[in-house]
Amino acid sequence: MSNLPRLRLHIPTPPARPGEPPRFDHLDIAAAGAVRRPDSAAPGQEMRDLPYTLIRVLDDAGAAVGPWNPGLSPDTMIRGLRAMLLTRLFDDRMFRAHRQGKASFYMKSTGEEAIGAAQSLALDRADMCFPTYRLLSWLMARDYPLINLVNQIFSNAGDPLRGRQLPVMYSARDYGFYSISGNLGNRIGHAVGWAMASALKRDDRIALAHVGEGTTAGGGYHEALTFAAVYRAPVILCIANNQWAISSFFGFAGGEATTFAARAIAGGLPGLRVDGNDFLAVWAATLWAAERARTNHGATLIEFLTYRGGGHSTSDDPSRYRPADEWEHWPLGDPIERLKRHLIHMRAWDETRHAELTAQVTDAIAAAVREGEAIGTLGQSRPDLDAMFDQVFAKPDWRLIEQRREAGL
Repeated sequence: MSNLPRLRLHIPTPPARPGEPPRFDHLDIAAAGAVRRPDSAAPGQEMRDLPYTLIRVLDDAGAAVGPWNPGLSPDTMIRGLRAMLLTRLFDDRMFRAHRQGKASFYMKSTGEEAIGAAQSLALDRADMCFPTYRLLSWLMARDYPLINLVNQIFSNAGDPLRGRQLPVMYSARDYGFYSISGNLGNRIGHAVGWAMASALKRDDRIALAHVGEGTTAGGGYHEALTFAAVYRAPVILCIANNQWAISSFFGFAGGEATTFAARAIAGGLPGLRVDGNDFLAVWAATLWAAERARTNHGATLIEFLTYRGGGHSTSDDPSRYRPADEWEHWPLGDPIERLKRHLIHMRAWDETRHAELTAQVTDAIAAAVREGEAIGTLGQSRPDLDAMFDQVFAKPDWRLIEQRREAGL
């Protein structure tokens, strides 16, 4: 008889379940300013240490330290703070609208606002972001009209997408924001293809791809990573490791064995692991990767370590699978409070100005909601019926013509 043990499978188990105290002792968090900043043109093989540490700029006192400090002006950071605050308060208002029956669906990005806001302000307007549904702060940072968001969420006659997308599945080409897809895994491949096309045309625009850590378990993600590496596509591949994919924790996507940034090593790419709740660190890492892409040194994979503060969507109850107060114990803190503390540390901000900004943003949201409600909320108003027949084919075929006729349009 064999002395070997019987085979068994490892089933990933989250650090804490409902009713248990939150635990984050599995995280190895480097001190702010401790991680080296290599030349963006260096070969990926020379940066194999970076996926196993954590790039941070803001320390616990609110000071910006270390080689990754981008040295942003107070005005730029205040723009970022406004975009994050606007996102947080807009999320809260639209979540309530859903509970009031005014919208069919909503998804919040609580805790992840720094990623979209910093990248939106750091990159060129002509670059293209292929986002997930937690990148609303990208649009907020570029002053996308609030009324457009409200109308699309209410699915009313003012919906700029004319009913073609679910609520929160925004699309805004003029703002560098590619259409969101509920099938998250497909957009990273589209981003790589878009970036390859830009290079083939000898253009100067780069692409930014976003997925959550759960999506990295799918085949589309790995195919996109291969194409990006082989062809040195001018693209930044971003993974938001927010600890939870719907109701399954990061371990089911392979996050127990190693970091998600470490997946860059097999492709010969640089892999950066970044504090996703640190506005300055997100900015610095994004610009570093953008410089690499624009100078034909290829793609970069960035894992943003963050936390999904709310439920996956209005259809999700996170209290069923994680401690109710886990967000409050997240060791990297709240991105809005951290940037606010840094600005106060610089003597460029104070509580009075923050309260004034909060009131200003709240009023702007309320005005947009009133305007949207006047057009109509869910079930009270809808886009024109004939919109479903437009922009389907370049030239409508006989079936579309017949369907339109049968609809009496």
